[in-house]
Amino acid sequence: MRMHLTTAAAGLLLLAGVGAAAAQDVIIQPEQETVIKEYVHKQPLASIKIPGVELNVGTALPDTVELHEVPNVKYRYVVVDNQTVVVDPGTRKIVKIIQ
Repeated sequence: MRMHLTTAAAGLLLLAGVGAAAAQDVIIQPEQETVIKEYVHKQPLASIKIPGVELNVGTALPDTVELHEVPNVKYRYVVVDNQTVVVDPGTRKIVKIIQ
């Protein structure tokens, strides 16, 4: 019985780790990043502050933050603390921070 519990626990930890890694391994293709950078440069937004939110890949932004579209790119963006933050609109999670 103890062996089964240990195996089950190890399996759950492994699955949890894979899920967490997959959630944070969003890769923006270089050409998409170029399109985003060029668009942001041509369509500048005022920088906003989001109290209590750390800007890290994987952090979800509150619903109160307006996300802005980039034509022909599935991601959205917002400028926070003078940094362009690329966000998955479905989850509102940060996928890339462009300096």
